[in-house]
Amino acid sequence: MQKVIITSDIKKDLSEILAKFEYDKLIVICDNNTRDWCLINFLVGMKELEDKGVATLEAGDNHKNLQYLSFAWEKMEEYGATRKSLVLNLGGGMVTDLGGFAASTFKRGLRFINIPTTLLAMVDASVGGKTGVNFNGLKNEIGVFSNAEYVLIDTVFLKTLDSENICSGYAEMLKHGLISNDKMWSELINFDILNPDLDKLRGMVADSVKVKERIVEEDPLEHGIRKALNVGHTVGHAFESFALKRKPILHGYAVAFGIICELYLSARKVGFPTEKLHATVSYIKGHYGKMAITCDDYPELLELMTHDKKNTAGTINFTLLADIGDIRINQTATKEEILEALDFYREC
Repeated sequence: MQKVIITSDIKKDLSEILAKFEYDKLIVICDNNTRDWCLINFLVGMKELEDKGVATLEAGDNHKNLQYLSFAWEKMEEYGATRKSLVLNLGGGMVTDLGGFAASTFKRGLRFINIPTTLLAMVDASVGGKTGVNFNGLKNEIGVFSNAEYVLIDTVFLKTLDSENICSGYAEMLKHGLISNDKMWSELINFDILNPDLDKLRGMVADSVKVKERIVEEDPLEHGIRKALNVGHTVGHAFESFALKRKPILHGYAVAFGIICELYLSARKVGFPTEKLHATVSYIKGHYGKMAITCDDYPELLELMTHDKKNTAGTINFTLLADIGDIRINQTATKEEILEALDFYREC
C-alpha cells in the first residue's frame, strides 16, 4: 500500500523521502505548466534534483495518449533509466496517470513517487494505484493497477490553479462526502470553493484522501466496495468522452454532471432522499454550470456508457446511494430510466 503524506513543507519532506531510496537515475515527469510553476518555482534549489532527467508533456487530458506515453518511455531511455531508477510524477491527474503507467511498464516496472499539483490529483488520481492513458476516444481505456511508493500532498500548489481547476478537484471531494457521512457531505456543500480558505481546505483534503485510502485498502483491484468510488462516473465518463470530441471539459466537471444524473437514479431506484438530492444539485448548478446537450445527443451518450469498464455482459453498471454513505454497488437501470436521468440533468 502506498504511503500518503500531507505536508506543509514539500522540499523538506521530499528530501527525506528521496533519502530512503537507493537509485541510479531520477526521472521527473511533468507537463509544461508544472515544470514552470512547480518544478522551477517550488522545488528550486533541491540538491537531490540537480542531476534529474525531465520528461515534459503537453498539458491537458487530451494529451494522455499513446503518443505521449511513448515520449515518456523515450525520455527514460534517453536518460539511461534502469530498473533501479526512480520516477517522480509532478503534476495533475494526466501526469500521475500517464507517468505512473509509463514507470510501471518501462523495463517491467520502475518505482515512482507522485506529487500531485491539482486538487483533482490530490484527492483522486494520484491515490489508489490506478494508472493509464486514454485510447480510441475512451477515458483510461489502457492501464494497470500500480501503487506509487509515496504520494506527497501539499496544498501550496493550489495557489497556482484557477477556480475551474479547483472546482474540478472538488467534485471528487463531493463524491467522497456522498459515500462517507452526513457531516462530511454537509461541510462540503457549505464550503466556499470559489474563495477557498487553503488552511481549512488542507484538512478537508486529508479527510477526503482518507475516505479513498480506506476503500482502496479494503478492495485494491475493484472487485467489490471500491466501486463506491465510481459514483457519478458512469454518466460522468460518458459526458467527458462526448465533450472530448467537441469542446473538452475538465474531468471534475464531468463527474459533477454525472453525480446529478446518478443521484436522480438513486432517488428513483433505491430511495435516496430528495432533499439531499436537491441540495447537492443546487451546489453543483451554482458552481459548475451545465454542459449543453439535447435529446439528439442521448444515443451517443448511451453508447459511450456501454463502454464503461465497470460493465458486465454489456449491461451498464452504476453505483447508487440509498442515503449518504449507504452505498449500493452493481446497480443497473433501464434505457428509459437513464434517459429520464439525462432529462433531469437538462431540466433541473
